Amino acid sequence: MEQSYFKEYYQLERENWWFTVRRKILDERINHLLNKPTRISSLNIGVATGTTSDMLAHFGEVMSVEYDENCYQFTQSFLSTPIIQGSITELPFENNQYDLVCAFDVIEHVADDAKAIDEMIRVCKPGGHIAITVPAYMFLWGPHDVVNHHYRRYTLKQLTTLINQHQGSIIYKTYFNSILLIPIAAFRIVTKLMEKIKGKKEPISRSDHDILGTNGFFNGLLAMIFKIDYYLLKWGIRFPSGVSIMVFFKKQ
Repeated sequence: MEQSYFKEYYQLERENWWFTVRRKILDERINHLLNKPTRISSLNIGVATGTTSDMLAHFGEVMSVEYDENCYQFTQSFLSTPIIQGSITELPFENNQYDLVCAFDVIEHVADDAKAIDEMIRVCKPGGHIAITVPAYMFLWGPHDVVNHHYRRYTLKQLTTLINQHQGSIIYKTYFNSILLIPIAAFRIVTKLMEKIKGKKEPISRSDHDILGTNGFFNGLLAMIFKIDYYLLKWGIRFPSGVSIMVFFKKQ
């Protein structure tokens, strides 16, 4: 993440269509898949400005980890639950410590994603759960990925192959943000074509959020469409494709 970018995240995470609806989806899926937990211990890795930690607090105690020192300093000044600075590839916790270990759109930022997953599973209790979301499909790669310092985007098979190297089982897997896949793909492709037409030697590193904004008509429209995914997932639908991927793993 760009050093100045985390400050914009505070507003983004609380107003932008993608953050607000994704959080609603995660809250519902955790509540359903973990059978309405109320007293579990959760570890939330890569928390940015903390809205997912606030969400996890509904289920019990939460410890947060943020890698970026400036973002950590910013978030710890107001987050109501504990937060430390640390790396997902070297988590400063004992083995078998947490009931739920989460990395929501984090491991795509890590060069050694296999090590990141190893560490998540190490600190998870036997019988506990790992929850991971990541961006999908390298053909969707664009300036948004560049400015966010992504190493890769995934297919569901690539992510589950990484996770299945550990003892336990995947209890839930799906693509999501699926209703908007075609318009988002078109947006990314047109952006790339426009850059080529304009003859830019280097792509402009701009987040999608910079272009679409955090509020207003389009923000509300996109939130309304994305909420269709929320209801379909809640009703048991699993999507064969989408802009994002979600996987829950139960440790043996």
